Amino acid sequence: MKRWIKIAAIAVTAVAVLAGGAFATALQLGERKMHRRIAVNPPAVAAATDATSIERGRYLFMSRGCSECHGATGTGKDVVNEPGGLLIHAPNITPAQGGVVASYQPVDWVRSIRHGVKPNGEPILVMPSEDYNRLTDADLAALIGFVRQLPAAAGAGATVRFPPMVKALVGLGAIPDAAQKIDHTLPPSKPIAEGITPEHGAYVANACIGCHGAALSGGKIPGTPPDWPPAANLTPAPDGAMARYPTAEAFATMLRTGKRPDGSAVSTVMPFPALQAMNDTDVKAMYLHLKRLPAVPTGEKR
Repeated sequence: MKRWIKIAAIAVTAVAVLAGGAFATALQLGERKMHRRIAVNPPAVAAATDATSIERGRYLFMSRGCSECHGATGTGKDVVNEPGGLLIHAPNITPAQGGVVASYQPVDWVRSIRHGVKPNGEPILVMPSEDYNRLTDADLAALIGFVRQLPAAAGAGATVRFPPMVKALVGLGAIPDAAQKIDHTLPPSKPIAEGITPEHGAYVANACIGCHGAALSGGKIPGTPPDWPPAANLTPAPDGAMARYPTAEAFATMLRTGKRPDGSAVSTVMPFPALQAMNDTDVKAMYLHLKRLPAVPTGEKR
């Protein structure tokens, strides 16, 4: 019996050593992945300077989630801050001297916003560039123009602190960054007439894929804190969220109030300040698009 106990103890120790080695390897892979170099050389887009475009850029900044992370003034803020755990601080993107964008060239803005890649070729961790990859050149120029004219103000640079388990999952490919998700060969979207149409709604809904996925089928968002709920399935699947909203007005009310038609509250993980900044045309067009999507089981990738 003692012999078998000894053998079992040796086996458990061996398994623990192997598991520890595998975890250490995953951590190393995560570190390398976070600092890999990505060759992306898109055409530059000149920043817009006219008043109409700057106002369009302001609208996009406020309604497409930029202000959710960088703040309304662009000076940055904590997005997630768990003591001793996950920390994500979005950087100051005002033109302050020494700031992260102070030396940006026109192509750097495109590479960062559309492709999730820093000027030095490393991936921009956490930023959902997949939401902005399909922006038209005109909208991208307007957004860049607005950000560039923000008043210079003090603010910290980006800070991303992944707990060891999250970093290991990055190394194993379970938590992809935006640069992995984006098809960098796609040309920019062609301009779409703004109106209450499914086509315009599809363009607006691109801002939702960072959380809800490319198929908008929802599911657990990789790398998010354990207490974050899964993103809702926005397709017309039987278990999808859109079944709750028989009209565009009901859908718009939820976006404006954060409450479902039955009075229950939607998780505040949803970027309600940005959603509340959306105009009626965008909201109603997005509703039409979501209602005509093919039903996809929750969490299923396209």
